[in-house]
Amino acid sequence: MVYHSSDRKGVLNDTTDTIAAIATPPGHGGVGIVRISGQFCQQIAEKTIGRVPQPRYAFFCCFYNHNKEILDQGIALYFPKPHSFTGEDILELHGHGGPIVMDGLLRYILQLGARLARPGEFSERAFLNGKIDLSQAEAIADLIHSTSEQAARSALQSLQGEFSARINTLRDQLIELRCLAEASIDFSDQDINFIERGSVAERLEIVQSTLKAIYHSAEQGALLQEGIRVMLIGRPNVGKSSLYNQLVGSKAAIVTDIPGTTRDLLREHIIIDGLPIYLSDTAGLHNSMDVVEQEGMRRTREGLANCDHVLLVADDQTGLTEAEHIILDELPHGVTYTVIFNKIDINNAPIERKQESWGVVLRVSALTGAGMNLIQQRLKECAGFDTGERVGCFSARRRHLEALNRARSAIAIARETLQVGVEEVLAEELRLAQNALSEITGKYYSDDLLGEIFSTFCIGK
Repeated sequence: MVYHSSDRKGVLNDTTDTIAAIATPPGHGGVGIVRISGQFCQQIAEKTIGRVPQPRYAFFCCFYNHNKEILDQGIALYFPKPHSFTGEDILELHGHGGPIVMDGLLRYILQLGARLARPGEFSERAFLNGKIDLSQAEAIADLIHSTSEQAARSALQSLQGEFSARINTLRDQLIELRCLAEASIDFSDQDINFIERGSVAERLEIVQSTLKAIYHSAEQGALLQEGIRVMLIGRPNVGKSSLYNQLVGSKAAIVTDIPGTTRDLLREHIIIDGLPIYLSDTAGLHNSMDVVEQEGMRRTREGLANCDHVLLVADDQTGLTEAEHIILDELPHGVTYTVIFNKIDINNAPIERKQESWGVVLRVSALTGAGMNLIQQRLKECAGFDTGERVGCFSARRRHLEALNRARSAIAIARETLQVGVEEVLAEELRLAQNALSEITGKYYSDDLLGEIFSTFCIGK
């Protein structure tokens, strides 16, 4: 994999082009925005509104086409480089938010020499021009796609540089230690001691402890953005759909006494204390000759492969039958589960959480809603979700967690190496840890990584 330093001004794509896109969602609205970035912004302004607006002032005007016919009227904003989001000249035309109006305006701007921006290209240029780092760029997309207030707050913290600042501070500490290790190698033939082992060991311990804390916060941030996928499974008529409706908070699933009522996967997105959960109700698993039921069960088993946690629902009156044991044996490797004994209302049994030798058991009533708080708490626990004060301090992604894990492994090896006095290995492990952290902020990046990240953005952002 080829890495590029962000300090270099080399680019992955031709950023000399002027790009344009509609920056507001498709459809009808009160306001629509066409955003332009690049060296032709002034010429485009001259052609469309008859002048270059005063920088950073809202200018009310008409938008014209090549025949000097009015396309729309609205507000123009001009941000000259380098004081703009992308670091290039930016022109924004705020008109009426109708698709015909916006499309006509964009079409004329493209005729004037701009090209249609790719998804995320405005943010990509901001990164390449040093206006934001890579984790801040990702936070833009996370903020747009936030599914809860906590997720939005954590994304905003990352956008403001909270995550980057902690990573950069840690990276600077590693650079200092690496300089000492490499100086010790360079002057190994002279009687100069650059490494005082007790001091370096103490500093490495602090780095390791800081990495652990950052990883925990990043893990919580990733959960806030990505959530977990949970499936309700079990035999027919044990109350899966009733439980699903209780957790969703509406009558999303049809509930009857007829076995096999649910024949397809039902999915809902719920939020528990800020944790997004993608909940699925499924067809009952049993032996059936019904072709439709068989297809529903096939889809259930297929969905289990991409599931994070399973709620196995059973009847409290019968306990775990052979059928439930067969279902548990068929769960994909690595999928965790909780057994839910439903229908405690029939015998007025108490709500209960119990640890059995084969797993956690919760006794609840989907009919009355008793015990739903136990299920919610269990799902947060299985996700590793912490509702303490540190939750959501910044948003993060799986790639950040992988990079932090590589840095942690390198530091662990560096500490072991320090004890045996092999400076070459110590310096190399510190370099690996430094590069892993640099990938998070984009000090070093691969072409493929940028393509993957920015391709998930909206066009116009």
